[in-house]
Amino acid sequence: MSSAFRTAVRSNVQREERLAAIDRLAEEGDTSNLRLLVQMDGMNGGLRRHALDRLDGTGGTTELERLAEDHTLPASLRDEVAHRLR
Repeated sequence: MSSAFRTAVRSNVQREERLAAIDRLAEEGDTSNLRLLVQMDGMNGGLRRHALDRLDGTGGTTELERLAEDHTLPASLRDEVAHRLR
């Protein structure tokens, strides 16, 4: 588990620092951990959407397809994933 991932999931870290950690994951091409952030139930919706934006920006099509099939995701997020796959 990377330090960027740990920073992104820690609730006692400022939002800006968590967003920067998500950006670092994208820069590193860590699509698996970006997908996990989108799936994390305890993550703030805005952070989950930021991770989704970065995942989409990295060309993580395989991970997006996995998210589209994940029925534990809120419907709004799943719809957004499906829209990005079109």
